[in-house]
Amino acid sequence: MPPPAWKVWTALGLVYVFWGSTYLAIRYVVETLPPLLSASLRFAVAGALLAAYLAVRRGRSSFRATRRQLLGAAAVGVLLLLGGNGLVTIAEQRELPSGLAALLIAAVPLWVVLLRVAGGDRPAPRTLLGVAIGFAGVALLLLPGARPEGVPLLPAVLVVGAGVLWSIGSYAATRLDLPGDALLTTVVQMVGGSVSLAAAGLLRGESPAPAEVSMTSVLALAYLVVFGSLVAFTAYSWLLGVAPVSQVSTYAYVNPVVAVLLGAVIAGEAVEAVTVLGGAVTVLAVAVVVSEEGRRRRSTPLEVPADAPTVRSSGRDGSAAP
Repeated sequence: MPPPAWKVWTALGLVYVFWGSTYLAIRYVVETLPPLLSASLRFAVAGALLAAYLAVRRGRSSFRATRRQLLGAAAVGVLLLLGGNGLVTIAEQRELPSGLAALLIAAVPLWVVLLRVAGGDRPAPRTLLGVAIGFAGVALLLLPGARPEGVPLLPAVLVVGAGVLWSIGSYAATRLDLPGDALLTTVVQMVGGSVSLAAAGLLRGESPAPAEVSMTSVLALAYLVVFGSLVAFTAYSWLLGVAPVSQVSTYAYVNPVVAVLLGAVIAGEAVEAVTVLGGAVTVLAVAVVVSEEGRRRRSTPLEVPADAPTVRSSGRDGSAAP
């Protein structure tokens, strides 16, 4: 029997709010914590908790995988977490508004379509039209008027690069030989991402200064671990099994809107007219692409967002969350 509608919409609400709020949480984390090292700690803790769950509920057999599968999952984790999440944390440390970061990351499904074209796939004309419209929106978001005065172009470009790496990781996850157990895949990706984030942070010269760390940053980091990486991921995984793909996929264009609203209301981030226009164009294009792909693959699960917990599936939309 299908679950009651209220349960489905409750789970969707959790995904909308928690994944949409991660951009704002990152902003508070990097105020007093080093960006890459704090991201490494986030995924190390989340991965350890998931591994403990696997050990208790399923036993040692759930950790069986070939060396090739483990290396493939770790490589995807590096792309998603170091390349994707890591660059976002650096950009937000450099004063890029969290809402603008979310709008730029919203273009991930558009980059995935280009990767599919490069791989020989032939998306529907409506999908390609959505991609063209979406990149026009991204171009608007990169204009000086879309960024607050004093915020340089480089942080915005870093987030665009993060979106590209997220897309490559999401695309690779549908092509590589990964562990058969989705949660084990997630754990290995978190381990690979956490190790690479820590190494990159140390190479950047990052070092925590305990005397300067604020309670706000600590609480924001805990929020990311519990709600961003665990609660929302569990709700999303449940939705994939009980709700239509077209309904689940709505998070891809709701999350950026949630992020912009939270950034403006809670953090007082300025939302310029160019930002609104560019964001609206980008989100509209993503809605077109996701809905078209959902229409063509109604029985195919979506790729779990690159927030960190990433489940191997045959979905190709590449939707992401930080």
